[in-house]
Amino acid sequence: MPTRNLVCWNAVMSGYAMHGKAKETMEIFHMMQRSGQKPDIISFTCVLSACSQNGLTEEGWYYFNSMSKEHGIEARIEHYACMVTLLGRAGKLDEAYSMIKKMPFEPDACVWGALLSACRVHNNVTLGESTAKKLFNLEPGNPGNYILLSNIYASKGMWTEVDRVRDTMKSLGLRKNPGCSWIKFKNNVHLLLAGDKTHPQMNKITEKLNTLSSEIKESGYFPSTHFVLQDVEEQEKEQILCGHSEKLAVVLGLLNTPPGSSLRVIKNLRICGDCHSVIKFISSLEGREISVRDTNRFHHFKDGVCSCGDYW
Repeated sequence: MPTRNLVCWNAVMSGYAMHGKAKETMEIFHMMQRSGQKPDIISFTCVLSACSQNGLTEEGWYYFNSMSKEHGIEARIEHYACMVTLLGRAGKLDEAYSMIKKMPFEPDACVWGALLSACRVHNNVTLGESTAKKLFNLEPGNPGNYILLSNIYASKGMWTEVDRVRDTMKSLGLRKNPGCSWIKFKNNVHLLLAGDKTHPQMNKITEKLNTLSSEIKESGYFPSTHFVLQDVEEQEKEQILCGHSEKLAVVLGLLNTPPGSSLRVIKNLRICGDCHSVIKFISSLEGREISVRDTNRFHHFKDGVCSCGDYW
C-alpha cells in the first residue's frame, strides 16, 4: 500500500489477533511504530487480545504497562478485560482477581465474565461462586453465567449445587441456550443442534460418525467423558459426546463436499475439549483442513494439529 494509516495497521493486527497469531500481531505492532505511526487504544486491544489467545503473560504485562509509561495512554476497561482473560486462562486466577480489585473504575460484566470463564476452565469453585454472584447482580437475565457456575459444580461432582442452580434458573424463567453449529456447502447453510435427530441426513451422519470413531480410536483417540457435565453412566456420556453439534456439522460436511476440500464451521459456544480432539484426528484421517469458529477464537485444523496449540 502506498499509504498506511492507523486504521490499516489496526485492521491487520485485529485479523491476526482473531486467529490467535500472537507473533505476527506483535511484529505488525512494532513494524507500525518503526514506520512512525503511534499506536492507539485499539492497537493495544489487538496486541493484548493476541497475547491472551496464547498465554503470553510476560508479553501481555509488557504491553499493558507500556501504554501509560511509553505512550501516555490510560488503560480502558477493555484492556483490563484482556489482561484478566490472559491471566485467568494461564491459571493465574488470584493475580487476575487482584487486578480487578485494583482497577481505577468499577469492573463491568465483561471483566467479571472473563474471570468466571477462567474459573470454569480451571474449575475453581470458591472464586467462581463469588464471581458469579457479581454477575448475577450485573446481568440478572443472562443464563450463561448460571450455566458456567453449574458447570464448575458439575466438574467437581457437586450435583446438589448443580440442581440448586438449575432450580434458580427455572424460577427466574431462564433457559440454557442449546449448543448449535452452522456449516455451509452448495450455497446452503445447515444448522445442527446438540443431540439433533431431525436433520434429513442424520442416519448417514450417525453411520459416518460411528465409522470415524472406530478408526480414530485405533489411532489413539479415547473419549474424554469428563467433558460431559451430567450425572450419567460412562456409556451414556460417550453417546452424548457423539451428539455435540460441531461433530455433527463436520461429519455433515464430509458427506457433502469433495474429498480434500476444506470445511468451515461456526459454533455458538466454546468448542468442547473432546470435539477438539476428534476434529484433529478427522483432519488427519480425512486429509481435510477444517476451520471452526467458536465464541473464543478461530481453530484451524490440519494434519492432526490445531492452530490454537490446544490452548483456548
